[in-house]
Amino acid sequence: MEKPLISVIVPIYMIDRYIGLCIESILNQTYQNIEIILVDDGGKDRCSEICDLYARKDSRIKVIHKSNGGLVSARKAGLQQSNGYYISYVDGDDWIGPGFIEGLYTTAVTFGVDMVCAGQTKDLFSKSDIFTNPLPIGIYEGKKLKNLWESMISYGAFYRPGITTYVWNKLFKREILLEPQSLVDPRISIGEDAAVTYPALLRCKRVAVVDNVAYHYRQREDSMLKQSTSYVNEAQKLCYLYDYMSRWLEGTEPELNLRKQVIDYVLSIAIMRSGGRLAENDFSIFDTAYYGKKVVIYSAGTFGQQLVNRFNEAGHCRVVAWLDDDYWEYRRCGLDVDPVGSIASLTYDYILVATVDPIVAQNIRKKLLGFGVSKERILTVTVPEDREQLINRFLDVEAIRAAESKRKREVLSHA
Repeated sequence: MEKPLISVIVPIYMIDRYIGLCIESILNQTYQNIEIILVDDGGKDRCSEICDLYARKDSRIKVIHKSNGGLVSARKAGLQQSNGYYISYVDGDDWIGPGFIEGLYTTAVTFGVDMVCAGQTKDLFSKSDIFTNPLPIGIYEGKKLKNLWESMISYGAFYRPGITTYVWNKLFKREILLEPQSLVDPRISIGEDAAVTYPALLRCKRVAVVDNVAYHYRQREDSMLKQSTSYVNEAQKLCYLYDYMSRWLEGTEPELNLRKQVIDYVLSIAIMRSGGRLAENDFSIFDTAYYGKKVVIYSAGTFGQQLVNRFNEAGHCRVVAWLDDDYWEYRRCGLDVDPVGSIASLTYDYILVATVDPIVAQNIRKKLLGFGVSKERILTVTVPEDREQLINRFLDVEAIRAAESKRKREVLSHA
């Protein structure tokens, strides 16, 4: 009996440096009954001709050329033309190990699941880090599946997902995926994976969580550097996500506590993209004891970069150092980041730990205490119980725009 067809959908936009490796990794899968749908989303580089070249070489490849519409639009286009019983996504600048698809398929048919949720390997330069889902590996059905739903978006304290948001490290039955992917608002460009993954999970009767980490997520240098744009633009994008997820919630069971999970998820992104600061009344997600003081920023990811940007704009405290465990990665991208050990030679009042993950924050706190830092000087994210009021504040586009305009006028008047 022939194994069922699996459709592998690859959205592609301006990544001609990477797309060849991606396609080759899919062609070399041990599971061979696949169709590969390359969705050329209207980029101006050589991706279009590379896709066509590969299609001439292998009959399993189908190419869709379309005008640029974004990631959601590209994934929808690929899904609409797919024929597989199962669907897998691979982003065009990533690649997969030879047994990735077969591993997910074997789990799917062995346990009769509607969706397989895997881990991933993050590759940056010569370094690779392995990540798995926080929820334990295993088969989830019945009461156990309900427990998964209750913690899939936000697991435990603010904020850590139970199941990662990504669509690309999962295998879906097409019938499970079709509606969630087709209904997503194409304007969503932040959190577009979550808007598909969690509605799809809620449609499942049986789910597998596995420790397969053969999906290789390429962290590119340009993706490490976050644009120093006005937060009001990010807030507008997050409004599209929040509005869509809120409409989805209307058809879900209140007892699953999904609303709180969605609020935690979107709020975590808002905090990271804003640096946890709003120009309105100099609001900060950290204890404001650091105002007017000398501070150290711990973490150079999205949150840390935006926090530094906001401090540079406001100028109400002095950033004396920026630290990260992987400082060398960020230095290679041109950021002035130092190793954590340099804390011993610094003079400062407070250290701001730029993460929304409480477990990560706790580990950083332990590390800093080990360097002799006083616990009173370590500030972590403080999220009040009334999360709904807080998220409304972070997504109030008009108020944010007015506050930022006022701030700019004040800066110009003192120039």
